[in-house]
Amino acid sequence: MSSMTLVLDAAYRPHKVVSWERAVTLLFLGRVEVVEEYDEEIRSVSFSIKMPAVVRLLRVIRGNTKGVKFSRINILTRDKYTCQYCGRKLPMSKLNYDHVLPRARGGKTTWENIVTSCFPCNDRKSNRTPQEAGMRLIHAPVRPKSLPLTMLRIEGEIPDRWASYLYWKTELEEG
Repeated sequence: MSSMTLVLDAAYRPHKVVSWERAVTLLFLGRVEVVEEYDEEIRSVSFSIKMPAVVRLLRVIRGNTKGVKFSRINILTRDKYTCQYCGRKLPMSKLNYDHVLPRARGGKTTWENIVTSCFPCNDRKSNRTPQEAGMRLIHAPVRPKSLPLTMLRIEGEIPDRWASYLYWKTELEEG
């Protein structure tokens, strides 16, 4: 039995993956429509429906009016997974965030004082400002108004019913 449902935004773009139970709840709340179904049925005493494989949100998702939430992943996204000292683009596991003005000197954990750094640059900078460490910031840290959409990461095998709604970066084979 497939237990996950792909949620599309109103324009049929992948938005997120939820449990089939959450998808059914959204369906009964009138927030989604079913686009694709699995073969399995969900039965209760009063009804029976096919399990949703793909649903589409009926309303357009509006941006967050309070601004972008401060989080590690959003710092990394803002800085494009690039060390702001040496310029190397690295995987998330090889990056951390650094206080430009160290916390020990009154630096706050805010958008304007945090940058992405690799471990060697973070160690080199230590408990100093970039100027004191002889390092230059590639981009000054700022509070973003928005962030680019990040990739939808799907673990495991992708159900066949989702294939038409996901974008692939591969070459099509002829034949």
